[in-house]
Amino acid sequence: MSDVTDTDTVTDEPVETEDAEVRSTGQLEEEGEIAADYIEELLDIADLDGDIEIDTRGGRAYVSVTSSENANLRILAKPDTVNALQELTRIAVQTKTGAFSRLILDVGGSREARVAELTILVDKAIERIDAGAESAALPPMSSYERKLVHDVVAERGFVSESEGEGRDRHTVITRA
Repeated sequence: MSDVTDTDTVTDEPVETEDAEVRSTGQLEEEGEIAADYIEELLDIADLDGDIEIDTRGGRAYVSVTSSENANLRILAKPDTVNALQELTRIAVQTKTGAFSRLILDVGGSREARVAELTILVDKAIERIDAGAESAALPPMSSYERKLVHDVVAERGFVSESEGEGRDRHTVITRA
């Protein structure tokens, strides 16, 4: 059985998202609740235990699934599996609300692990630039991952831009 924990209070203050769509914290909380219910059903079907936490940050609902028995969720915490579950969860939310959802799903700390991987990738790219390259291109990744990369690059004092279309969209890093 899953425990659902709401980590923010519900207010109706508008939150502007990256794509200028304004959603209230209440709307984001509703997305989180719908997503948590959906994930809880999936965990029950798969006979997996997990605790579900809901948060809102930066105009997105964040749903995290954790377990005291980490091995329990390891099968679901693989990056491709988390991305697939996130898309299914977004569809479930969109079906109930009628609005596109930008929620982020984290299973067993997989998002934190991916941030660490992306940070290493950025650091290696910066090393290539420090060694004389004009720029360094990273492999294609999702818009969320590109946003994380842009944040890490900015922290390092460099500049990044997304280039390409669709599945080939990637980040290029240059000196500031």
